Amino acid sequence: MFKRMLIMLLLVGLILGAVFGFKAFQGAMMKKYMGAMGQQPQTVSTIEAQLQEWNSRIEAVGTLRAVRGVDISSEVAGLVEAVHFESGDQVQAGSLLVKLRADDELAALDSLQADANLASLTYERDLRQLKEKSVPQAIVDIDAANLSKAKALVAEQQAKIEKKYIRAPFAGNLGIRAVDLGQYLSPGTVIVTLQALDPIYFDFYLPQQELANIKLGQEVVVKNDLYPERVFAGKIWAINSKVDSATRNVQIRAALDNPDGVLLPGMYALIDINLGTAQQYITVPQTAITYNPYGNTVFIVKKGGKDAQGKPQLTVQQKFVTLGATRGDQVAVLSGLDAGETVVSAGQIKLQNGAAVIVSNKVLPSNDANPQFSEN
Repeated sequence: MFKRMLIMLLLVGLILGAVFGFKAFQGAMMKKYMGAMGQQPQTVSTIEAQLQEWNSRIEAVGTLRAVRGVDISSEVAGLVEAVHFESGDQVQAGSLLVKLRADDELAALDSLQADANLASLTYERDLRQLKEKSVPQAIVDIDAANLSKAKALVAEQQAKIEKKYIRAPFAGNLGIRAVDLGQYLSPGTVIVTLQALDPIYFDFYLPQQELANIKLGQEVVVKNDLYPERVFAGKIWAINSKVDSATRNVQIRAALDNPDGVLLPGMYALIDINLGTAQQYITVPQTAITYNPYGNTVFIVKKGGKDAQGKPQLTVQQKFVTLGATRGDQVAVLSGLDAGETVVSAGQIKLQNGAAVIVSNKVLPSNDANPQFSEN
């Protein structure tokens, strides 16, 4: 019995020893593999930092709005008797758009006009009799007051009737018609939108430090991705008289030429303001920058000794840089980088200072100072 137990204990010990031994061997091999992997060079793309001439400019995104725009509505209630426009029409100031039924108002106007005519006859008759001293001056004064009151009532009724004729307050482009013949309109019911589109305003915001570079009448160009081949010219029209205390930005308005009306209120677009001063900047693609809360960095490729086989290898050095303006795919580097240095433009996410790299420039990130929209 004792002999069997001893044999079983030996077997269990052998099994446990084999299991733990295999686990230790597996861990050692994994550690060795991970260590070898950590030493493998990373494949990156590179580009040479170049000194380029930049025309100083300011870019911002903004929104288009009409010089004059309004939702035309009825001031008074009434039944639509006639509609004199179609959706999308161009109209002139004063063009009749909608006529509301005004039968009762016209009948009341006839009655008031008759009262005014009678008051006029009475006044003229008493005025002749006053010259003959047949009536006192007081009677003529009462007649004059009655005539003035009657004329005022006629004018008031004519104004009420005129409100039944809804007209365009200014020239522009109509939107989609929102009423139909025979429809009853309450006061304030929107009939159609009217927008004056040429010129058209472009509202945008700039940081307060850019105010020194902006002045009234300054020429600008605006681009919209709906029309990538077109550039819309304009000028700075107005600068807001206060800075937003929350964002420290100031609202600026430009006026743009829009002769064919392709720019519509509510569209967003990109404005480009050329400040006219050319400067030299070291530029790299924006993809070369590693943006961090503690500072922006780039990786510089240098010759770094030899690998395990004794072959020359390349390593990277991380450098902090100060960035300036952006232009298309490029960004200006104000300090921390010298012209001619080789910079990692893609693949730096796995890099650390001193890491070995292999350069492959078969596929390069975009580095266009003025990228164009493509429909493909």
